[in-house]
Amino acid sequence: MVALGLLAVPPAMAQQAGGEDARLNELQRQINEQTSKLAQMRQSLQEQEAGLAQLQQSLNEEILASARARGAPAPVLLPSLSQGVGYAPSATVGAATPAPAAVAQQQAPEPNAEVPRQRVGQAPESDSRPPEVAQIFDQPGVLTPPGKFVLEPSLQYGYYANDRVALVGYTVIPAILIGLIDVRQVKTTTGVSTLTTRYGVGKRFELELKLPYVYVNTDTISREVFTGSAQDRVFNVNGSGVGDVEMTARYQINQGGPDKPFYIGWLRYKSRTGRDPFEVVTDCVTRCVANTTGTGLPLESPTGSGFEAIQPGVTWLFPSDPVVFFGSLSYLHNFKRSNVTRTLLLGAEENIGDIEAGDIIGFNLGLGLALNEKASISMGYDQSIIDRTKQNGKDIPGSARITQGTLLLGGTYRFNDNVSFNMALGAGLTRDTPDLTVTARVPITF
Repeated sequence: MVALGLLAVPPAMAQQAGGEDARLNELQRQINEQTSKLAQMRQSLQEQEAGLAQLQQSLNEEILASARARGAPAPVLLPSLSQGVGYAPSATVGAATPAPAAVAQQQAPEPNAEVPRQRVGQAPESDSRPPEVAQIFDQPGVLTPPGKFVLEPSLQYGYYANDRVALVGYTVIPAILIGLIDVRQVKTTTGVSTLTTRYGVGKRFELELKLPYVYVNTDTISREVFTGSAQDRVFNVNGSGVGDVEMTARYQINQGGPDKPFYIGWLRYKSRTGRDPFEVVTDCVTRCVANTTGTGLPLESPTGSGFEAIQPGVTWLFPSDPVVFFGSLSYLHNFKRSNVTRTLLLGAEENIGDIEAGDIIGFNLGLGLALNEKASISMGYDQSIIDRTKQNGKDIPGSARITQGTLLLGGTYRFNDNVSFNMALGAGLTRDTPDLTVTARVPITF
């Protein structure tokens, strides 16, 4: 009977039940679509929050780096994403920091002011470049911006004086010498005019080329041994010409920031395009054709070292308000020369074999301070340890390890965004170091 009742259900009721199921399925589909859209919106919101955090961090780093480079007062940065990043130029280092709400109120835009639009989640373009400091060392710390070209003419003046006393004889009592005394003073004045070009290949890579022109004047004042003369003799030589051309490549290794060091690796190649010491005529002591008791000094000053060299190194900068600490470590290797000949009087030549100049370990330390938006000063110490020179695999008699130490003070004044003037003063701290060096640079950016 039940089966017969079911079979007796009218067709209209069956059709109504099928329409209700279709409507429920449609509602379920719409709910599923809304749920999927909500999940997508939630994911998009999380991505936007992460982008805002990255945007704020990049902006904070850019503001701090810019303030340090210009010598501007310390900015006030707000870490709250809801309030945005506040920048109070009037705040000074050591002064009381205003409350975040007050700074946010100061920086709030006007109701009718146009707010610049920026794509959410995309950080602004930043060079992440180290702060600029007054250059006092040969290797600069700030790389050239990408696509920019820097032309830097410079002029360096150096003065070096050294005294040498040779005693030949024997003493009867202290302060009484029986024999001869050779007193020799060597005074050298150098002037180097250099044209330096730098080009920024990328945000973290630059190439540099140096073209020097050298002038050297040396005065030797002496009373030579075995001459019996009571008067001083002055032996003067000078020379001028193109020096050793240099090429350097620099790469910023990491992305530093406030209280984070920047590391810049570099590789320098030095040619021997200048006239080397073996090419100039020597007034020799032995094997001379016309003078067997010569001074042993060159008759013309060389303008180059006479050796090709390669020098890897690393420079670091550590910005820490209100100063920037910087320094470098390097190692210079001079390539050995084989079958070297020395030019003597009357065009004669003497083969002196294989010569290998000593390698050089160098390091320096310094700090820079920005005085205002245009002026900054730097001070530092530079030291080089020069190894002995070898001839035919053995140390040359009289050759010794040399340590050169220089105390440097410099300043930079920026006329505009493209032209600045830099002056550096160096004072020698050891007897083997030039007594005085003065360097002036005018970097011009195109």
